[in-house]
Amino acid sequence: LGSSGSLPFSNPVEEQRARWERKRSRTAKELLETEHKYLEQLDLVVTFFVTILKAKGTLKPAVLETIFGPLESMYSASHVLSLHLERGNLGPGLENFCQNLELYGHYAENLEQANKTLREQLRKNKSFRRFKKLQETRPQFQGRKLEDLLPLPLQRLHQENSLQLLRVQKLLKGQKTQVLTPGRWYIREGWLLVVPSKGGELKRRMFFLFSDIFIATKPCHPLHPLNSNKLACQAVYPLHQCVVDKVFGHTQSQGGLLSVSLHTLPGRSISGGRIAQWVSSCLSTESLTHVSTRQTGRTTTPLSRSLHNLRRCI
Repeated sequence: LGSSGSLPFSNPVEEQRARWERKRSRTAKELLETEHKYLEQLDLVVTFFVTILKAKGTLKPAVLETIFGPLESMYSASHVLSLHLERGNLGPGLENFCQNLELYGHYAENLEQANKTLREQLRKNKSFRRFKKLQETRPQFQGRKLEDLLPLPLQRLHQENSLQLLRVQKLLKGQKTQVLTPGRWYIREGWLLVVPSKGGELKRRMFFLFSDIFIATKPCHPLHPLNSNKLACQAVYPLHQCVVDKVFGHTQSQGGLLSVSLHTLPGRSISGGRIAQWVSSCLSTESLTHVSTRQTGRTTTPLSRSLHNLRRCI
């Protein structure tokens, strides 16, 4: 018996959140396993091509940059992601990784030219041709060619995104809200408090931000026989129709207030921890037609063109 004389029943809501956390942990474990394999392959390019070619000077710096682009920075970003996943920090890991999406956009835009330049150098540059053939005979390559490894970052990004979309789709009750849509990219998720427009009690809700939509959900009843571990979709905001205002909250603060509204509908105020990070995510999501912050007056820098090119190259 507890201090009040009642039986110590467990909290269904806490049990529900614990089940969600276990799902997130399984996703993180799966991501970590595939991320390690991906890093091993990418390391072949960075170690046996980029690093050595820089030291030897076999290729001119401009040619080297054209063929490999930001590959080293992308490798570093994935290495940081794997460290987060090893510590079980799925959310912070993905959040940090999403800040490097622009690198993948640049890489995708340049991939066609990279392959063209590679073919030219193999035809014209005898020393590079010998070097490439020698490196590819190393046992670590297992018969793979440089041409097979260069598309890996884009393939990997597509795999990670598909895994996140599938995970969120399984969290939602029913199939009315289609998360698995071609061309959609996962950005971030988190618990925030919704402020009622006419006053009243704050409501804790789970939000998902994608490249084209913003989804508000609430937990299903913890005692529901089928959906106790799922989320019910309450609203879907198309980002190209949205205006997002930062009502208050300092840049480095853990709290604050956002107002999200469609052009033709009243706004919905949202508050919660790490609000500045949500603002930053919105500002980096190119699909937004207009994003403003009343304190800074900044507007969004679109990312959609890079994502479009990335999807085209995958």
